[in-house]
Amino acid sequence: MRTAVVIGTGLVGTSAALALAGRGIHVHLVDHDPRSARTAAALGAGTDEAPDGPVDLAIIAVPPAHVASVLATALRDGVARGYLDVASVKGGPRRELEALGLDLAPYIGTHPMAGKERSGPLAATADLFEGRPWVLTPTRDTDTEVLNLALELVALCRAVPVVMDADAHDRAVALVSHTPQLISSMVAARLEEADETAVRLCGQGIRDVTRIAASDPRMWVEILSANPGPVADVLAGVAADLDETVRALRGLQSDDDDRRREGTEGIEDVLRRGNAGRVRVPGKHGTAPTAYEMVSVLISDRPGELAGIFADAGRAGVNVEDVRIEHATGQQAGLVQLMVEPSAAPALSAALRERGWSIRQ
Repeated sequence: MRTAVVIGTGLVGTSAALALAGRGIHVHLVDHDPRSARTAAALGAGTDEAPDGPVDLAIIAVPPAHVASVLATALRDGVARGYLDVASVKGGPRRELEALGLDLAPYIGTHPMAGKERSGPLAATADLFEGRPWVLTPTRDTDTEVLNLALELVALCRAVPVVMDADAHDRAVALVSHTPQLISSMVAARLEEADETAVRLCGQGIRDVTRIAASDPRMWVEILSANPGPVADVLAGVAADLDETVRALRGLQSDDDDRRREGTEGIEDVLRRGNAGRVRVPGKHGTAPTAYEMVSVLISDRPGELAGIFADAGRAGVNVEDVRIEHATGQQAGLVQLMVEPSAAPALSAALRERGWSIRQ
């Protein structure tokens, strides 16, 4: 691949363009809003000038509802040798394209499993896809050349290719992406009218659960409108669990011993099933999850504190596998939670104490 055109310069499109441009691919940028394309070009993602002729690959980075129409136009105009889209829903757009009677041999549906709460070209980064799964949904009609172009794109973006059926993909993302977005939003919505005293008690748990609730509602309406059935199916299961959990909690309120026992069993059941499901979430680099030990360090909110902790951990010869920061309410301080291999935790704690850091048990 030497040339590409990215149609749609939002977060995903601009991030892909940045990754390609950074690896020597000549990228052309197109958007229905020329200002967005100019912004992406100013960031180094390519040029907003039209290509002189067909490019090697056209990347359609528009919302699911617009994939079919944009791709149909690109196919008819012959803008590229191969075409792919990066929308988060695959089955619907494919059926729309088939209904138009187009030759879909030069097209493959794809979906990089990466994103942010923020949208638009200014949120884009060249490393957005690094180490992330990138789903490819070829069919029997897909040209081998187009599949190879898609695989080359995934490699240039340093993502991990995963081949799936389009409808299986849509059911999967309903479970692992679309439903969590809605549940996060529902939990965050409870805070809108909450008493200020309660809100001030927010800790890391509520921040973790509601982080993605900051996402753009318009973008998510478009995504959910393209995948409503599978999402509704997952939510129906969640709703059944909620009903059972409410019933169990009411039982815990009861004066009846049998109802309290049933309530306890119901709560234990949902928590244990949650434990079992959490264990299946892939760990670092997509490998089996690892149980890390946490070393908590008290820090002040001033420049250089985090860098100092990481530098001292490095001097101790300990690799920090993950990190979380819990900010103290009403204080210019917080806890940095360093996740390390269990065998390394005692040595790290001792080394940080020796260097003057306050370790919390």
